[in-house]
Amino acid sequence: MTERNRYPIPASTRRVEETRKRSRFITTAEGAGTIEEARAFIARVSAEYADATHNCWAYVVGPPGDTSHVGMSDDGEPHGTAGRPMLTVLLGSGIGDIAAVVTRYYGGTKLGRGGLARAYGGGVKLALEDLPLDEHVRRVDLRIALPYPAVKPLRNVLLKFEAEILEETYGTEADFRIRLPHEHAESLSRAVKSLTSGRARIEPAEPPAAG
Repeated sequence: MTERNRYPIPASTRRVEETRKRSRFITTAEGAGTIEEARAFIARVSAEYADATHNCWAYVVGPPGDTSHVGMSDDGEPHGTAGRPMLTVLLGSGIGDIAAVVTRYYGGTKLGRGGLARAYGGGVKLALEDLPLDEHVRRVDLRIALPYPAVKPLRNVLLKFEAEILEETYGTEADFRIRLPHEHAESLSRAVKSLTSGRARIEPAEPPAAG
């Protein structure tokens, strides 16, 4: 699947609870931008409910519906009755970078395979109903060197393309390090070349070192 530059992701953790035939189901959903983050979230929730009968889980790392980096577990429930329906809901939710754990405390009455699938999938659906959302935006860093008279027009162009200035220095010419949505990079480059009559130099820039 082609990488999408923008897509909805969870903005915070969401937890819901329901009871089905005396079994208690607690669903926790949270953002997970990497497989490591997803696994850490699963471990944290599983530790929180270490006394539960099951802690079943699923995650989708990447754009909505992308199956390149997914995972799931029935955690002791009959095969295909927990992790698979949970993953199916996540993949069809239109939300990316998301993980969910459904914790079950067994209440003494069996739900059957269909009942389990509905409980686990339904728990994830319920958690997603009011899940606060943010937006993932793929960004790129560029370095732009240009003549001084073009600095003010450049600032106007940067606003148009949602670019932020990370660094600016002035020597024989003005030098800017900027960050902007990947989808705007080519258009911004054309605009800058146009306003400087081709005299600007634009090249990829490494992200600033953390610290």
